[in-house]
Amino acid sequence: MGLPPRRSKTELAQRVAQDIFDGAVVNLGIGMPTLVANYIPAGREVVLHSENGILGMGPAPAAGEEDYDLINAGKQPVTLLPGGAFFHHADSFGMMRGGHLDICVLGAFQVSATGDLANWSTGEPGAIPAVGGAMDLAIGARQTWVMMDLLTKTGQSKVVSACSYPLTGAGCVKRIYTDLATLDCTPQGLRWVDAVPGLDRDTLAQLIGLPVQT
Repeated sequence: MGLPPRRSKTELAQRVAQDIFDGAVVNLGIGMPTLVANYIPAGREVVLHSENGILGMGPAPAAGEEDYDLINAGKQPVTLLPGGAFFHHADSFGMMRGGHLDICVLGAFQVSATGDLANWSTGEPGAIPAVGGAMDLAIGARQTWVMMDLLTKTGQSKVVSACSYPLTGAGCVKRIYTDLATLDCTPQGLRWVDAVPGLDRDTLAQLIGLPVQT
């Protein structure tokens, strides 16, 4: 099946950023979600949280200006906006578990049509489990968004009817942002939000192998 051009990682980060509302407190997960910090729309006040104990992160530093005493949970150098703060890891997890985050953006191995999330282990022999704070974030944030490629390297959909990998959280994902389309997870299944130019709803449903509602 021929597919239209996919969103680049930059375009995907921009797509996620445009949906973050003014005044939101947001955690950006390790990996691709960290790119979202670079594309928060100008004039929109968004407070970025990192689970290792930072509030008020800015975009990535310019080359040569990195300070490796100032890193996010993925050990990437970050910047701090005026008014930003550092605090103990335990306080950070208290924020995550206490419902103080409006949105978390996480990567995923699989997401079910009804919002189950699998993003910490594929169960492969010898793989190192890396759950980190994902379970706390997925359940503690008011909204959990996922940012990922729609298809695996072998062309299998990462959006599935039921996750075959160990779950991070059940029914926690509200929205899935992928390189081909944006979908909402509902108790009734997947709902169309948007897609790249040239990809219609029927073709998307064929790719995923599941119905996609309007």
